[in-house]
Amino acid sequence: MSQTPNIDGVLIQWGDRLFYPGNRVVRVKPQPRLGDGGMRQRADAIRKRIEATVVKRAPQVMVKVTGGGRGMLAIAAHFRYISKNGRLDIETEQGDTVRGKSAVHELGEDWRYGGSLIGDEGYRREAFNIMLSMPRGTDPLIVQRAAREFAQTELADHKYVMVLHDHQANPHVHLSVRAESMNGKRLNPRKADLQRWRETFAEKLRGYGVEAEATRQATRGRNMSHPDLWRLKAKEDGRLRKERPMSKAGEKARASRADALGAWVQIGQALARTGDAQDMKLAASIAAFIQEASATWVITRVGHHLGIGVVPSAPVVGPEVGR
Repeated sequence: MSQTPNIDGVLIQWGDRLFYPGNRVVRVKPQPRLGDGGMRQRADAIRKRIEATVVKRAPQVMVKVTGGGRGMLAIAAHFRYISKNGRLDIETEQGDTVRGKSAVHELGEDWRYGGSLIGDEGYRREAFNIMLSMPRGTDPLIVQRAAREFAQTELADHKYVMVLHDHQANPHVHLSVRAESMNGKRLNPRKADLQRWRETFAEKLRGYGVEAEATRQATRGRNMSHPDLWRLKAKEDGRLRKERPMSKAGEKARASRADALGAWVQIGQALARTGDAQDMKLAASIAAFIQEASATWVITRVGHHLGIGVVPSAPVVGPEVGR
């Protein structure tokens, strides 16, 4: 009879690969001891993310950099846009709320002189415009509170303003943050930063009892290519000359999906072998999830290194799941 796997170790090893890529490197090493409280806590956190992804199908947060101004003319114009020319409340990093055309103008002047001088036009980005969004049906006020806490965590020491938009299908918050911090350091968000921002926003929403996740597309078996905001606006105005593919089909995207599938298989197989009823139930959910996602997963040679020759057409986590 085969030995029951150290499920905490498996969840951490392969769960890190699924949910925290790039943050931790997965290497073959002795699995952590089951009695280690820290390891158990990490495993429990990953188990919750697995359940949220394959069972609850929790809504995914969206955090996107939509642009940014290279001078005060562009920054002030964005202030007017997100506040509907002063008709909506603007909240500052200090928690103050301003409204009206004159208040929006004064806010722009405060940004102009609140650090290195920002001229009307410039060569470098002096502000970043960020949008935080949740699907239809989410309480807009909770989205606003979570966005506020997100900004306090991730944009500390920066000037920023935020405005809630709840008049459209998806409740969302527009954030504009001054690139230069009060300590003189400049904001320069990269892909890893955006993923961390999504994680933070989802965490703040969960703090208010809202089911929210920030899982990568590859982990969810998706390969959608989301168009930039300027492309959407150009298409609406009939100015878009060339459409971009709606799915990611490059080698890097295929390899990422293959790597994610390998991790799901490893976790599912381990859960199915523990003999625990809850683990078996979760393993069955993973099997169903893999079957559903395999329609969009494209396996490359990377799959062979993970012990996966083809996309599975039947449950892959052991005979118990099929019963």
